[in-house]
Amino acid sequence: MAPPKPLPFQDDFASADSYVDSLLQFSATSSIFQTLCGGVHILDFFMREQSLYHTVIPEEWRAWLMRCEPMPLLDFLMRDDLSVPREDNPPESLLKYIRDVRKHSLRRNVERKNAVDAKLPRHVAVGMIPKKIHEVANFASYVAGLADSVADVTGKEITHFVDFGSGQNYLGRTLASPPYNRHIVAVESKELNISGAKSMDVFAGVAEREKVMRNKKVYRATVEALSIKDEMKGNVKKKAAMPKKAPDGNIPDLRPSRELATIYTPRDGKGYIQYVEHQVEDGDLSDVVEQIERVKIAAPAGEVQMISSTDVELPEAQLPQVIDEISASKETRLMAISIHSCGNLSHHGIRSLILNPSVHAIAIVGCCYNLLTERLGPPTFKHPNLLPNMRAINAPRLTRNANARDPHGFPMSARLAANEGIRLNITARMMAVQAPQNWTEKESDAFFTRHYYRALLQKIFLDRGVVTRQGEAHDGNRTDPVIIGSLRKSCYTSFKDYVRGALEKLSADAERGPAVLSRMGDISDEEIEHYAGRYRRQRKELSITWSLIAFSAVVVESLIAVDRWLFLREHGDIVNECWVEPVFDYGLSPRNLVVVGIKRS
Repeated sequence: MAPPKPLPFQDDFASADSYVDSLLQFSATSSIFQTLCGGVHILDFFMREQSLYHTVIPEEWRAWLMRCEPMPLLDFLMRDDLSVPREDNPPESLLKYIRDVRKHSLRRNVERKNAVDAKLPRHVAVGMIPKKIHEVANFASYVAGLADSVADVTGKEITHFVDFGSGQNYLGRTLASPPYNRHIVAVESKELNISGAKSMDVFAGVAEREKVMRNKKVYRATVEALSIKDEMKGNVKKKAAMPKKAPDGNIPDLRPSRELATIYTPRDGKGYIQYVEHQVEDGDLSDVVEQIERVKIAAPAGEVQMISSTDVELPEAQLPQVIDEISASKETRLMAISIHSCGNLSHHGIRSLILNPSVHAIAIVGCCYNLLTERLGPPTFKHPNLLPNMRAINAPRLTRNANARDPHGFPMSARLAANEGIRLNITARMMAVQAPQNWTEKESDAFFTRHYYRALLQKIFLDRGVVTRQGEAHDGNRTDPVIIGSLRKSCYTSFKDYVRGALEKLSADAERGPAVLSRMGDISDEEIEHYAGRYRRQRKELSITWSLIAFSAVVVESLIAVDRWLFLREHGDIVNECWVEPVFDYGLSPRNLVVVGIKRS
């Protein structure tokens, strides 16, 4: 069931414990790692006459790095065999740093035994892009096999899969369909997502619409009579006609198909889906389990059905029959699953194994580490691992999360929280969702251009008083970030186009627009071009720095994954086995590490 190693660490280490010890030692003592992963922000690159390149990158690295082209540099950082001597003689300290980062990065290649042919039937794959098809096909196979293994070992079947943050329920729909035919509890906080998922359930054949008997002629005539049309001239609305009655005297049911109930009929050997609209705020699933136990049902025409939009209760005499139909086991045994649950939702899924007697296994693939809250409070200068950032009034959500001291946040484990603990600020966590191994030359150039333009605009903002300095750090200055967001593609044709596009977008913001325009409204094209010309040569310095940050941040993701595994292992009185392994092709889905936990019988 479990892989040979509980963590996919490199072969440099003899055991998981030796790897964890080395990982924590490196992250706590490497000043260049701490600086690159959270100690600096790309917005502040041009805050001094010399860019951050000259204050962040070690002096003995700079000249050699400047001779590297972008793609060969990425190869050197991530792919080249460092044991082969190079004619260009890179600095030994740089080679050592690269080896350290590689050594402490978890392996991401999928074992062939876990890989499946990423194909789904068309009626199940509706709405999915190729990336999602790959994820759903592989993860459905993985968790179904995991549940079967748990049943083989314990002699007790997993009765339900609980999908945290099910969204459009692509995973649940796949697991409820052949060949898996599992019982799914889709937990989702947004009613709109649930409504859309139910429509796709009908298309996929795992549910059907409520059947309504109608006289088609009367129905069409009534709909036509009730429709409100504009007059061809004058835009005067017609008076709606009264509904026509059916032959039996009743007004026909005029609900459109999207408002009809969605019916799920559990049958022997077939899967079903139960939706639970629930805001997950911790790992306690008692409310969800309660809804599983008292499923709302109806029995029209003698057929047991679960109807998603009614409160019709089955007579008590038929209740045992329905419970037997829904689950052959009297005991509800859940497995919590999730693909790319954002931020703390992954933590809630992992904690559910500890907090709920009915949860017997978990398989959680996390994402969006930037949305994690902080358990230990804001990072401080006294403990440089890692320095604070993103604390401006223009980013209140980020500031609130960074200062939350949230018991549900990072780190989860006692090991990483010990003493002053490992702290990863939002800048470090945001970089951990990069995938530099997947960057192509075209994508790299686009990344570097976007960050160069944004950093240079920040310099203009500082010079014109839109932002202010926020104190000294690493011989450079930190400034207030101004969140701009995405711009249309044409804005990246030149720096002038970028500035004009950014100002146009900011001017539409009722809250920030007037203040920005009061400082920036009179900037000329000539002044913008002057900045572009003055800092053009430093674009390469920025691209090198960004590459080093993205490369180093792979270790940040390793820290997050290891923390989740340690949390489960620290609850050995409850958890029998736990491990982390890759489940997706990194080239298609780089957030590919699943955290698995199996409860003691």
